[in-house]
Amino acid sequence: MSHQDTNASQEIGVIGSQEFTTGFRLAGVRRFETVPEEQKSEGLDDAVETMVNDEDIGIIVMHDEDLSYLSRQLRTEVETSVDPVLVTLGGGAGSGGLREQIKRAIGIDLMDE
Repeated sequence: MSHQDTNASQEIGVIGSQEFTTGFRLAGVRRFETVPEEQKSEGLDDAVETMVNDEDIGIIVMHDEDLSYLSRQLRTEVETSVDPVLVTLGGGAGSGGLREQIKRAIGIDLMDE
């Protein structure tokens, strides 16, 4: 199987609290790492590393505020990663961050006029 065949079937992985991951699970996302709020300081790095190293994961979804729990090195790694690409939800950054993440993931700016 070529690498392109693998990319076609990559999945979405969601990392976060029970409340954050539940909606995605109800929507059919099968890959998730649940890290309770009180364990994020110790457990979030491991959960993210597990997802990053899983070749079946193409997109990692996290809450924007959870990035602050990651070690500096891992945060830099996931923020600049293209495969898998990190998409964060929430926070006050507006649509600019998501626009850049989509552009990095697929190589074109869908919102370019």
